[in-house]
Amino acid sequence: MKPQKIGIVITTYNSPTWLKNVLFGYENQSHKDFTVIIADDGSGQPTRDLIDDFKARGKLRIDHVWHEDKGFQKCQILNKAIAQTDCDYLIFTDGDCIPEPDFIALHRDLAQPNYFLSGGYVKLTTPVSQAITEADIASGNIFKRDWLINKGQPNSHKLWKLIENKLIKALLNAITPTKATWNGMNSSTWTSDIKACNGFNEDMQYGGLDRELGERLYNHGLKGKQVRYSVNCLHLDHPRAYDNPETWKKNYAIRNDVKRTGRFWAENGITKKTSI
Repeated sequence: MKPQKIGIVITTYNSPTWLKNVLFGYENQSHKDFTVIIADDGSGQPTRDLIDDFKARGKLRIDHVWHEDKGFQKCQILNKAIAQTDCDYLIFTDGDCIPEPDFIALHRDLAQPNYFLSGGYVKLTTPVSQAITEADIASGNIFKRDWLINKGQPNSHKLWKLIENKLIKALLNAITPTKATWNGMNSSTWTSDIKACNGFNEDMQYGGLDRELGERLYNHGLKGKQVRYSVNCLHLDHPRAYDNPETWKKNYAIRNDVKRTGRFWAENGITKKTSI
C-alpha cells in the first residue's frame, strides 16, 4: 500500500529567509503531487507575505495553519495542522531544512504500513547556509559534497549521507548504530497512526518533543525504518532561543514516563479531555 495523498508539514516561526529557500526546495521536487502544510507558530506579516508570494507563483499547493504567538507552542500548531488535513500520509520537517530533489518521492516509495521513516540531515555551517541561492537549489548543486566543501563546509563523515550510490546508502542504513527515531526535521508516517496516538503531546516544550511522539508510536506497535542515508535534507544554521536546561529536564521526565508505562495516547494532544 502506497500513500494516496501526501502532506509535507513544515514548522516555522518568524524565519522567512530560511523558509523561502525551503519552499524553493519543494518547488523543485521530482514528485509533484503533494500538499505543503505550513504549521506556523505565530509568525508575523513577513512570513505571511512570503507564503502569499509562493501561493501566487502557483507551483505549490499550500495550506497555511497559523495561530497567535503565545511563546513556544510547536506541538499545539502541529496538532492543529494534523487535525485539519485530509492527507493520508504526512512527512514532517522544519522551515530551516531544504529537501533534496527526490525527498517526497523517496518518502512515498519507502512508506510501509505499520512503520514510520526516520530520515537524515546534514547540518550546514552559518556561512554556507547564508551562501545558498534559489539557483543553487534549482540546480541541485547544494546536495553535492564537492559543492558544499568548496563553499566551506567541513569535509567530514557527516557528508556520507550525500553519496549517490544507492547500494552503499542501503548498506550504511543497515549497519549504522543510530536507532530509527522520530526526528522532527525528516520523518514520516500514516496520518491515521499519528491520530491513533492523539498527535503531539502539548505538555512538551523545546527539546525532545519529536522523540516523544516516536516513542509513543513504538508503544502503539509501529516500527521505525532507518533511512537516514537514503532520504536527506540540509539543515540551515541559526540560534535556538527556546533551548534551556529546565525545559529539557521536564521533557525527559515525560519521556521516561512514556517508556515506563508503555502508553501511546497523549492526554494533552489533538483531542482534549472534557470536564464534566
